[in-house]
Amino acid sequence: MSLKRIYTITGMVIAALVLGVVLVTSWYTVDESDQAVIITFGKVEEAVQEPGLHFKLPWPIQHVEKLSKETFSLHIGTDDQKGKMKRAREDSKMITGDENIVIADLVVQWKITNPKKYLFHSENPKEILYDATSASLRSIIGSSKIDDALTSGKVEIEAGVRELLTTLIEKYDIGISILAVKLQDVELPNEDVRSAFTAVTDARETMNTKKNEAEKYRNKRLNEATGEKDAIILKATGEKAARIERARGDVAVFNKLYEEYQKSPAVTKERLILETLEQVLPNAEIYIMNDDGNTMKYFPIRPLENEAPKTEAPKEEEKGAQQNE
Repeated sequence: MSLKRIYTITGMVIAALVLGVVLVTSWYTVDESDQAVIITFGKVEEAVQEPGLHFKLPWPIQHVEKLSKETFSLHIGTDDQKGKMKRAREDSKMITGDENIVIADLVVQWKITNPKKYLFHSENPKEILYDATSASLRSIIGSSKIDDALTSGKVEIEAGVRELLTTLIEKYDIGISILAVKLQDVELPNEDVRSAFTAVTDARETMNTKKNEAEKYRNKRLNEATGEKDAIILKATGEKAARIERARGDVAVFNKLYEEYQKSPAVTKERLILETLEQVLPNAEIYIMNDDGNTMKYFPIRPLENEAPKTEAPKEEEKGAQQNE
């Protein structure tokens, strides 16, 4: 075989290899769950978000980096080992604002929103995210009291961690967006401390219950006293109005009597005396008496008053008989 033929065959083989490389590396596919970045001689082009088959210049002119669109989870305080979550004690220990040690577990949901920045703005964006999350959690826990961290303050802690973490990630500009922050659990470091804190919490709950019961009883008694006060005021107001009207009536009667007294003083005086005696002694016997020094003569009034109706009845019967005749 001649040298020329060898060169020819070698050239054809190289050309075939180059053509194969060009054909193989000029096309790429993007899945629905992926996003791609095209790099031309080290220069990053715009990201490709649409799924399907796409064309590019062959390698080594251009090459493609693919990243997932899915949502990732970052765990603080636990490790994912073979699908099972295991607590990382040292990683989750932190100090509260009132200098107590707690163990906090946190989960951060995040995704890649800018593949270009994720690939080339930092060497290890996942490590940056982890450190920023840990720093944010420790900062918020460090400014919170242990009671808030263990009981009712978890929502505020979650909100504070998310706000601080989002600010840090935007500042670092690594192409990541924070979707959610969930504080899984906050507890004390050992059983003795947990038991003591549980006892304190139970005592505090009992205290609050007693306070609520006392406040309820106070409100009940206060409402009853208010009702009694209002009733007394209404009764006194009614009595006041009645006495005023009664006084006005007495004044009117007095004025009328005074007018009569001015007209005939003697008669009015005698009538007032008789009416007063009638009111003071309603059942007293009345006699008209005449004493000449020897024999007392009297004229009984009450018996005559009692007999008057009996004497009038026959007169009415006699009148009826006369009419019949």
